[in-house]
Amino acid sequence: MTTLALIDYGSGNLHSAERALRAAAVLAGADIDIEMTGNAETVRSADRIVLPGVGHFADCAESLRACDGMTEALEEAVGQRGAPFLGICVGMQLMATRGLEDGETPGLAWIDGDVDRITPGPDLAVPHMGWNGLEIEQDHPILTGLGDEPHVYFTHSYAMRPQNSDDLAATATYGETITAAIARDNMFGTQFHPEKSQRVGLRLLANFLTWDPV
Repeated sequence: MTTLALIDYGSGNLHSAERALRAAAVLAGADIDIEMTGNAETVRSADRIVLPGVGHFADCAESLRACDGMTEALEEAVGQRGAPFLGICVGMQLMATRGLEDGETPGLAWIDGDVDRITPGPDLAVPHMGWNGLEIEQDHPILTGLGDEPHVYFTHSYAMRPQNSDDLAATATYGETITAAIARDNMFGTQFHPEKSQRVGLRLLANFLTWDPV
């Protein structure tokens, strides 16, 4: 049985993410043991890892680093062992070099780039909240089978600006082009919430659960 660690560090829609992952496992026909955990050793040994996140970048970064040994476990599991990783919303943003919300805060530095405030213009509200079309930028296994003109659910005021365009997997247009998903090697991240994105979100999560990045 495949093990999946859904990281509990005091930030994120853990229960809705867990429910969506269980539904996605049924959709994918995958035998997955999903565990919500704040234990670094559990994360270190997990076959797959999901990092959710809701709130401010600085608060989430502080909470993650406050979990004893968690950043080291993530580095070992994801950076060295190559475990498939999915970051959701602020969980994706934490993959960046730094966040510029509430000052400058270091991220995990897995993806070169900053997380900065979106500037959609005077006619569009911030935060960006609600359904938006997804524009696929990269032929990636996690983005297959989403259907024509897929729409997903966003709620955010900040977004990642990756330095390398090769890391950009999907975008959305909200007055400006917003990073909607990033991908590199065994890592994938979504600015939107797949657990709130109904059929499209479940398909994406099912794809993650069966994704073999090797």
